[in-house]
Amino acid sequence: MSATMASRPKFWVPGDWNALFGFGTNILVNVLVLTGLLRFVLKMPDALVFGRILPALGLMLCLSTGYYAFLAWKLAKDTGRDDVCALPSGISVPHMFVVTFVVMLPIGLATKDPVQAWEAGLTWVFVQSFVLMAGGFIGPYVRKITPRAALLGSLAGISLTFISMNPAAQVFSTPVIGVVCFAVILANWFGGVKYFGGVPGGLVAIAVGTLIAWVSNLFGLGYGDLTVARLGASVSNFGFSFPVPAVGHVFGGFKYLGVILVTAIPFGIYDLIEALDNVESAAAAGDSFPTTRVLTADGVISLIGCLLGNPFINAVYIGHPGWKAMGGRIGYSAVTGITVLVLTWFGIIALMMAVIPVVAILPILLYIGMLIGSQAFQESPHRHAPAIVLALLPQVAAWGKVQIDNALGAAGTNAATVGHAKLAQVGVLYDGLETLGGGATLAGIILGAITVFIIDREFDKAAAFAGAGAIFTFFGFIHGEAIGIGSMPTVAVAYLGVAGILFFLSKYAEFHPLPSVEVHGAQEAD
Repeated sequence: MSATMASRPKFWVPGDWNALFGFGTNILVNVLVLTGLLRFVLKMPDALVFGRILPALGLMLCLSTGYYAFLAWKLAKDTGRDDVCALPSGISVPHMFVVTFVVMLPIGLATKDPVQAWEAGLTWVFVQSFVLMAGGFIGPYVRKITPRAALLGSLAGISLTFISMNPAAQVFSTPVIGVVCFAVILANWFGGVKYFGGVPGGLVAIAVGTLIAWVSNLFGLGYGDLTVARLGASVSNFGFSFPVPAVGHVFGGFKYLGVILVTAIPFGIYDLIEALDNVESAAAAGDSFPTTRVLTADGVISLIGCLLGNPFINAVYIGHPGWKAMGGRIGYSAVTGITVLVLTWFGIIALMMAVIPVVAILPILLYIGMLIGSQAFQESPHRHAPAIVLALLPQVAAWGKVQIDNALGAAGTNAATVGHAKLAQVGVLYDGLETLGGGATLAGIILGAITVFIIDREFDKAAAFAGAGAIFTFFGFIHGEAIGIGSMPTVAVAYLGVAGILFFLSKYAEFHPLPSVEVHGAQEAD
């Protein structure tokens, strides 16, 4: 065998089976959820959902996972390593809910036309795609000057709240399935337990959960809410559907551009920052990918999906260290994309919605949330731990505000109607949550970076990030609900005050000697 052939990276290794079922079920959960949103929230007809949107979505995901598998193969080839893991990617989950409830649902309710709602979603993704492509060229510089603790700390906030809390609540709402499946996954992925025949833990968990659900139905317990009638109805959506151009529909949504820009630009920037976080997370796990290629690819692939009829944006996923830890390398990414392509083009998603209880899949997301949340502390210097805690707080605030809004909405009211002062009287500081949680990802990075540089006594850099915080706040990118000039002037002035103090300290402050910090019995000297 030649030296070239000997050094050729392996497309598939045994660990890819675990990552395939783990990552694949993660993608499956998101596809099932968005399918439910399209059919039951937006009331879109099945012909549109299964005939246009899902086939375009499947092609987008196939292109995305295939491209990141290629980047991993190239990195493995260039470095001669056999442990390179491809970046995970898929539908951006926060944006999935934003485009549904903030863009498509209001337009659908106003026009009584699901097609116009769909067109508005396509235009939303169209705008975001170009924000991502432009951001790809400034991303490497942002990553270079921003401390790892700030990037990973903000990511930990997402993992703790929007990734972990909902699955955890659902797991314990149906514990007979959820908790059992969670134990199956933890034993395999954290405890190293091998199941019979080397079957991946993710597949075992899904099989166990599905078995419990269907057996419970036989005895009238109904844990899985699965019925033979639902199974039979799902077969009607079988059939081959190939994505076709939807350019006219994309531009049809431009009449709503004023409404769309309010969220498309800030959430495009959110995607940029989130992708930077996830590239940094992969680098912390040992795999450094070219930032510009990653970010611009997200934009290009989202644009292709949009032009074919998919109103959901593509994003690099949180979770690379998790898939790498369970043995995933290159093949798991590409095979996941091909699998999703088959499921969406042949209408099999409807059948899977009828067969598998979602609660059997959700523990996998909880595992990923645990892993990413802990990575922020494990991969950053111990002395930066306070900065990580501060960086994750905006996400906690944003998540808390969403819970309050949803609860009040279910009661037919909202925070403004109830009154912020009345909420404050019972300890619900709605104004503070709204301000702290506005632009949570970027806000967390700014706050985390300021704290890191204060801890490291680089007050000039801390002052620079505080100044950046003032600018972002003034234009509504953080601590506000929408882009605008002077949207949060008092918070912007506060950041300016912090920047002035820190700059003064960088010139004239005297410092005590830095002590050694004892963490878990080990000495960390600065």
